Amino acid sequence: MSLMRVGHVNIRVLDINAATEHYENVLGLIRTGEDADGNIYLKGWDEWDKYSVILSEADSAGMNYVAYKTATDVDIDTYAKSIRDYGIEVEELAAGELPDCGRALRFNLPSGHIMCVFAEKEHVGKAVGTTNSAPWPIDVKGCGVHWLDHVLLVSPFSPPDGINKVAENADFLIACLDFQLTEQMKVGPDADIQALAFLTLGSTPHDIAFVPGPEAGFHHCASYLDGWGDVLKAADLMWMNNVKMDITPNRHGITGGETIYFFDPSGNRNETFAGLGYLAQPDMPVITWTEDQIGTAIFYHSGVLNEEFTSVYT
Repeated sequence: MSLMRVGHVNIRVLDINAATEHYENVLGLIRTGEDADGNIYLKGWDEWDKYSVILSEADSAGMNYVAYKTATDVDIDTYAKSIRDYGIEVEELAAGELPDCGRALRFNLPSGHIMCVFAEKEHVGKAVGTTNSAPWPIDVKGCGVHWLDHVLLVSPFSPPDGINKVAENADFLIACLDFQLTEQMKVGPDADIQALAFLTLGSTPHDIAFVPGPEAGFHHCASYLDGWGDVLKAADLMWMNNVKMDITPNRHGITGGETIYFFDPSGNRNETFAGLGYLAQPDMPVITWTEDQIGTAIFYHSGVLNEEFTSVYT
């Protein structure tokens, strides 16, 4: 079995035209299609699969589902058994039920979020091609993000009531889908309650992460940029385009990544994320943060959590 990376995220937006303008011209995603239901499909210039973001107009903002890509079609059957053996129901989808994808699985995480796993998706190629490629496309728009990097999901968390979907999600992904825990935060009197969990499928610090909240929600999706200079330029572009910023350029303690957070027109939080932070490997010890350092863990430069960062999600 071999999950490779986040494949796509389906985001609910309130105004499809305003959202498309934002994701195309601010983030710099490339529009690759629209279906009969009005869903818009987009990809980063450095991605070869047909799309990594689907925008769907709805009455409320948030995330419909997140999908991860596995290496071979055989993995679909193996993962289906693994998920069922864990005690979670899984729906097997025929080729095409996920747009332009082969066979797939759909199931709920312990937190209630919907996740899919697929093995095949139509290729359209990188914007720079695969022969004598340029380092970046000359007609790149906005921030010029490379690819969808990760998602962060809010999971129900109330330890006095015995509810900790952060830990349950992490346990499920490790046991059934071959994710590796890279970083965590432990809280409580005995520092034994997992309140943050960051997990990877390869060598990057995270492909998915979970933070605590009163209910399940969508905290953000992140797109990758090369480095700190690109993050600063992204902040300039936010200001020039009247985009509401949540956090101006900063560094994470967790992952070591360089970041800026902002909102799309529907209130969904976006991130541009740069820098590898560190090379995650299967034998790397888990990095654990303590509760008293939560501000530094999230925003290393200030050591202070913006209240909106923890309380606002869709």
